[in-house]
Amino acid sequence: MTRVLVLNSGSSSLRYRLFDGSDVLAKGLIQRIGEPGGDAADHGAALRRLMDELDLSGLTAVGHRVVHGGERFTASTVVDDEVLAAIEELIPLAPLHNPAALTGLRVARDLLPGVPQVAVFDTAFHATIPPEGALWAIDREVSRKWGLRRYGFHGTSHAYVSRETARVLGRPVADTNVITLHLGNGASATAVRGGRSVATSMGLTPLPGLVMGTRSGDIDPSLIFHLHRVAGQSLDEIEEMLTRRSGLLGLTGDNDMRTVQERWAAGDADATLAYDIYCRRIREYTGSYLAVLGRVDAITFTGGVGENSREIRATTMAGLEALGIAIDPDRNRANASIISPDGSPVTVCVVPTEEELEIASEARRAVGA
Repeated sequence: MTRVLVLNSGSSSLRYRLFDGSDVLAKGLIQRIGEPGGDAADHGAALRRLMDELDLSGLTAVGHRVVHGGERFTASTVVDDEVLAAIEELIPLAPLHNPAALTGLRVARDLLPGVPQVAVFDTAFHATIPPEGALWAIDREVSRKWGLRRYGFHGTSHAYVSRETARVLGRPVADTNVITLHLGNGASATAVRGGRSVATSMGLTPLPGLVMGTRSGDIDPSLIFHLHRVAGQSLDEIEEMLTRRSGLLGLTGDNDMRTVQERWAAGDADATLAYDIYCRRIREYTGSYLAVLGRVDAITFTGGVGENSREIRATTMAGLEALGIAIDPDRNRANASIISPDGSPVTVCVVPTEEELEIASEARRAVGA
């Protein structure tokens, strides 16, 4: 049997997809869980609704997206009581995400007791980043005691897209170097050498790196101390600002890149600045990962923005011709799989991500199916 149910549990939502092999049998989103007028009273009710609506007989496994695996979980893992306890201990590293995943795991274990539950961690793909790329130049004892390192996120997307890029190029994964750009409301860049992550833009949390919908991306850490000491802001207020009121939202008042691009096209000054900052940050990471990898076979755009915004793709790659990077305007407008001219030293690709399919594949691998 190859049937796998994939669950992505949010604090008030449950996204699901039922696979048989790579075929999608059913998919959907249950929203506003626990809210007045919502789709379900709680996650238990939401999953019971799925069991009523879907044929869940013969499941090989249930795969759960878990954002943070810390240093302990470097691969997808079959869940037992000990694993649940360990994921709970990691809540301080992902306070907005891991609690919801735990709820989904516990409910699914109760309602589907004979089916293996598999935790698939966003961070696991980046466990291969070498120490010189994962650690910061801070007090080593503090770093070791508290597990302070670059964990990275969007791992299922970067893993899937890097392999698909190798397929598009007709090259073995083990001999393909790719820079993957996952651009959505959350955004991250990853350097992948031979199928293994060697650098990524997010860090201890999903906050640093590229400019995002509501997250700042990279900042000077002293900004936090300055706001605390000079502006009198609490650490909670600063964290709230950097994670929920920064990025595109902080620069323009809109967190959706589609709206920002409409304003940019109309000549809006705030949107133009935000657009320029957004694209420059992507270009800066692309250049640094060219240096990390040495040889780059492809740069691949994915995610809602990466897959759909021809303007972002063109702007971020503009001016890099001396590095062997160029975009064919006609192919870019057509959202072709390969949008660079024939014969380009570096192929530029557009590959739709399939994170749920990757989670299903990881769940099968974890149970040996």
